[in-house]
Amino acid sequence: MQTADIRARWLDFFAERGHTVVPSASLVSDDPTLLFTVAGMVPFVPYLTGLVPAPYPRATSVQKCIRTLDIEEVGKTPRHGTFFQMNGNFSFGDYFKEGAIGYAWELLTTSEADGGYGFEERDLWVTVYEEDDVSFDLWRRIAGLPEHRIQRLGKDENYWSTGQPGPAGPDSEIFFDRGPAYGADGGPATGDDRYVEFWNLVFMQYLRGEGSGYDFPILGDLPKQNIDTGMGLERVAFLKQGVENIYEIDQIRPVLDRAAALSGRRYGADPEDDVRMRVVADHIRSGLMLMSDGVTPSNEGRGYILRRLLRRSVRSMRLLGVDAPTFTELFAASKDAMKAAYPEVESDYDRIRNLATAEEETFLRTLASGTTILDLAVGKTQRSGSKQLAGDTAFLLHDTFGFPIDLTLEMAEEAGLSVDRIAFDALMLEQRTMAKADAKAKKTLLADLSVYSAFRALGETVFTGYDHFDTDTRILGLIVDGVSVTKAVAGEIAEVILAETSLYAEAGGQEADAGSIVGTGFDLEVLDVQRPVKGLVSHRVQVRSGEVGVGDAATSVVDRDYRRGATQAHSATHLIHAALREVLGPDAHQAGSDNRAGYLRLDFNWNKPLSLATRTEIEGIANDAVRQNLEVSTRIMPLDDARALGAMALFGEKYGDEVRVVEIGGPWSLELCAGTHVARSSEIGLINVISEASVGSSNRRIESLVGREGFRDLAVERAIVSELTSTLKTPRDQVSARISELLASLKAAEKRISEFEDAALTERVPALLAEATRIGAVTAVISNVGTLSSSDDLRLLVTSVRGRLGTDPAVVALAADVAGKPAVIVATNEAARALGSRAGMLAKSAAGILGGGGGGKDDLAQGGGSNVRAIATALEAISAGLPR
Repeated sequence: MQTADIRARWLDFFAERGHTVVPSASLVSDDPTLLFTVAGMVPFVPYLTGLVPAPYPRATSVQKCIRTLDIEEVGKTPRHGTFFQMNGNFSFGDYFKEGAIGYAWELLTTSEADGGYGFEERDLWVTVYEEDDVSFDLWRRIAGLPEHRIQRLGKDENYWSTGQPGPAGPDSEIFFDRGPAYGADGGPATGDDRYVEFWNLVFMQYLRGEGSGYDFPILGDLPKQNIDTGMGLERVAFLKQGVENIYEIDQIRPVLDRAAALSGRRYGADPEDDVRMRVVADHIRSGLMLMSDGVTPSNEGRGYILRRLLRRSVRSMRLLGVDAPTFTELFAASKDAMKAAYPEVESDYDRIRNLATAEEETFLRTLASGTTILDLAVGKTQRSGSKQLAGDTAFLLHDTFGFPIDLTLEMAEEAGLSVDRIAFDALMLEQRTMAKADAKAKKTLLADLSVYSAFRALGETVFTGYDHFDTDTRILGLIVDGVSVTKAVAGEIAEVILAETSLYAEAGGQEADAGSIVGTGFDLEVLDVQRPVKGLVSHRVQVRSGEVGVGDAATSVVDRDYRRGATQAHSATHLIHAALREVLGPDAHQAGSDNRAGYLRLDFNWNKPLSLATRTEIEGIANDAVRQNLEVSTRIMPLDDARALGAMALFGEKYGDEVRVVEIGGPWSLELCAGTHVARSSEIGLINVISEASVGSSNRRIESLVGREGFRDLAVERAIVSELTSTLKTPRDQVSARISELLASLKAAEKRISEFEDAALTERVPALLAEATRIGAVTAVISNVGTLSSSDDLRLLVTSVRGRLGTDPAVVALAADVAGKPAVIVATNEAARALGSRAGMLAKSAAGILGGGGGGKDDLAQGGGSNVRAIATALEAISAGLPR
């Protein structure tokens, strides 16, 4: 049974039983505490917790998920994958345990010919929470399972909660017995890989209190009992397809086979190679799906996770003996395997491929740089006589260069060295601890969203700001320090929930409106406007005067100047985006934006700088659209209709069943957008592109000033040009050429001055040679040469003197005052080094006396410090350090 068939049977089964089929949400989670959608229930959390009223009593979905907590286990076990699909059925106060268990057993044991999965009853085991007698009895009655195949386990295995006060309850897990060839008898309680858990039924029935781990009180029953189940699609696929693990199913195996072909190694011949091929197959698919949802490689957040997956793939291919680029072929194989279930991976494949290959090229260069650093560290370690590479070196390679520790271990071993794993692991633990603390702090900062539940239950906040600047409304709620209150007084910071609002909440790249909320006896300055939960707008305010209370009549007032500037910027962003695609083609796709009064920033997928001519062309096209006074129209329509019309959906944005389409000048600019816009393009005013730069290996960023701010910037530039024409006494159209002439003259003058200075320094060489003395077997020139303009001058003197001392053992050590700081440079010739004189060691000893640091190579080294008066003592130390 193919994976697509398993998926279709699931959706058909539950749709026929009254469940609303909900399309998969994006891998980019709406939950601010999550980087990704990590489970099938994540999109339904607001409904399951009661925070938002459920729009349907029962639902089903096949949800795309990403988890990387067990990334090191990928390829080593039969069931760990970073990208996976979770089949789920959900009940929001509708059916409960009996319905969930009945549906599960029916779907599993119904024959394939009749639309089920056709599992043999004898192969199925279940576990239940040890105190959940109801579930135990239901499995006996509905499924007819013998008691020994219904195992009771503790809270650590069969109890669910969020880890915080809120919904909780027992769960029941369904397992498949793979047979005695895979382990001992005894059922799931043995924890053996023989029994594969593939479906979890969660029974949300209790309200839990504060506590840690599984030590928390049950405060009572939930008002509504909910069902949340999750079946691992890949796990069912590998069981139904008769393969050994999830990496061999039809959606993943083609990438594994391509990796084997590219490496010339046979899958199944070597256990270590098998793990590497499975890692490649898993990570390439995960990368494909992440990029199809708009994630791009970067050094933080979601982009870092994607980058890590791609780099682990490159590393694994390298360990398979492939140093050349492979992503073009590997991603094509994954695209072909996934396109039936997710057509978007094919329609958007050119963009995905370009992102992937650019990242691969970057990392291959990084590997080359890291290899150079590692080679130097290996050489230094070998010269010191040690057999162990320092742990901080391995960590530097990992943290700074993205150099995998496995690769460091492999290359160190080739050089006959081990790696100090204790020190490396300690540094990694420190980094992880800091990251977890940061993540915990961020999660705590977001507070418990349940405070919004009562307000959301009153209905959605109505946004009137498309048509009105001011809206009469009433105060539905006040929140201070995360707690609902009845009033707020002058000086306090509070959150205000209104029934209606004209103030725009930050979304879609447009920053929140500035403005105020006023009423009889109070005046509130609006600091921010956000949507903490779907459908609810919260206004963060400072009470400027008076006292505001729940139930008070109020008026939301938009700062009209700010709104005008923000709408100009947002509409200008659409024009720049359309101009980019006209000039560069459809691969130049928006990847993020920021719009506020007078300013816009637009990130787009592109992997090379724009020439000045291209940038000027894009700016010109956008401004031409402004001058054409194009109509800006908006309309609400079903999402599918908008896509059929050709409206662009931006990656990373979330859309409901109905969307707002913004059209400027017909299909030339047609995007899904909830932001505020001008009525005609001429209202934008001037679009002044001020910069274009890289924000990663595959993303570029355009910044522009808009309207009045754009004019002000050009006025400043005009004043600068006017001043230059006056100072240089040159017409404006000749200023550039005149400046080039002056720079050439300046460069020639600097060259002549440098030649004079070098000649003057050279003239000092004979006097320094005359100071040469014999110290043991070495001829030494050790002197304070006074004040010099740069360390380069000091280096020239040192190397010139050394060059005139011949081939007998010689050491030159000169010190100088350079810009008020002491500097010392030491040079040795080959004969002196043979006697044990090392420039780096001598410079380091002198620098310590000067109050600084130093070092370098054996033939030439430099040191410095802060104490000019210690130069004489430092030179004496060098003299004392020469072999006698």
